Amino acid sequence: MTILRLATTADRASVEALVEAAYAHYVERIGTIPGPMRDDYAAYIAADYVELLFDGAELVGLLVLIPKPSTLLLDNVAIAPSAQGRGFGRLLMRHAEARARELGYDNVTLYTQERMHENLAIYRRYGYVETHRAEELGLKRVYLRKTLA
Repeated sequence: MTILRLATTADRASVEALVEAAYAHYVERIGTIPGPMRDDYAAYIAADYVELLFDGAELVGLLVLIPKPSTLLLDNVAIAPSAQGRGFGRLLMRHAEARARELGYDNVTLYTQERMHENLAIYRRYGYVETHRAEELGLKRVYLRKTLA
C-alpha cells in the first residue's frame, strides 16, 4: 500500500539521503552538484513543501511543490534507485497536477538540467512543453510548463 504524506522535521535525514541516492549519478555527467542536492530541505520541510511517498514502510520517493504567484513549481521529484521503474514517478507527477488544481492553478512548471536527457524525455511524455533555457548557479536548466485541462 502506498502512502503520501507531508515530511516532518524528523524526516530530514531520510529526505536528504533519498535525494543524494537519486541524483549522485548525475554529478559526473553534468560536472557539478545538481540543484536538488544543494537545496535546504530543513526550510522546505518547515514550509510544508515536501511530500513523501511510502510503499509500505519503505520511503520510495518524494515531491517538492512550491506555490508561486501564477504557477505551482514542481521543484523536485525523486525516486529511490531501488524503486525506479515501478510507477512511483508517474504517481507523484499526477499528484503534483492534482495538487495544482486543488490550489487553483491552471499550470505546473518545472526545470531540469540540460544534460538530464532521460528526465527531459519523461517530462515531455507527460505533456510538459519547454518554455526557455537559462544558466543559474552554474547549472544549465531547461524550463518546462504543463497547462492543466
